[in-house]
This record gives sequence, C-alpha cells and structure tokens, in this order.
Amino acid sequence: MKFLSTLLSTLVLSLALAGAAMAGETVNINTADAATLDRVLINIGPSKAQAIVDYRKAHGAFRSAEQLAEVKGVGLKTVEKNRDRISLGGAAPVRPAATAVRPQQVASAQPKPVARR
Repeated sequence: MKFLSTLLSTLVLSLALAGAAMAGETVNINTADAATLDRVLINIGPSKAQAIVDYRKAHGAFRSAEQLAEVKGVGLKTVEKNRDRISLGGAAPVRPAATAVRPQQVASAQPKPVARR
C-alpha cells in the first residue's frame, strides 16, 4: 500500500511539474512555424496558426502582441490569454522589397546648374 501511495504521489508531482513547464513555454510569433504556434498558444488551432504565418508573410513582422488581433479569427481576448506565451524576439520588421535606386537615378534627381550669362 505504501508503494502505491508513493507511486501515485510521484505521478501527481511529475504531472504538476510538466504542466508548469508547458505553461512557461513562449513562442516568437515573428519566426515560429504554424505547428509551433498551434502547440504553444491557447485557442489557436492549425488554421489560425497558418493564418498568423500567412499574415506575417504578407504584412511583415509583428511589432506588438496586440497586432495579432488583426489576423482573421484571432481576437484581443485570445491575445490576452496568450500574453505570457508570446514573444517578439527582437526580429527586425520584414518589409516588402523596394526597388533598387540606381546611381544615375540619384544623379538625375539633383538639379543641374544653370549657366548664367
């Protein structure tokens, strides 16, 4: 009987520690893939996780956790439930590629001197 009690106590303690470890997990919403977002965030399933990744690809990196609410299907309540699980990771915002400025374009943009008589 004592063995069973000790085993049960050990099992309960192990589950409690595992739960605490899972609750402490964070995810960088600027770099995580859909599977990781689905696993770590509360009330975020596979389709919402993929929507987050798609939004990030289309609009660039998230600048704040609240910006997640702009993703279709994710509301401010979901953001608040996940606040301690979300990190931004200091990733530089991804911007759409700009057209390269050629040196001759810069030179032609400057006014040409006017010859005075």
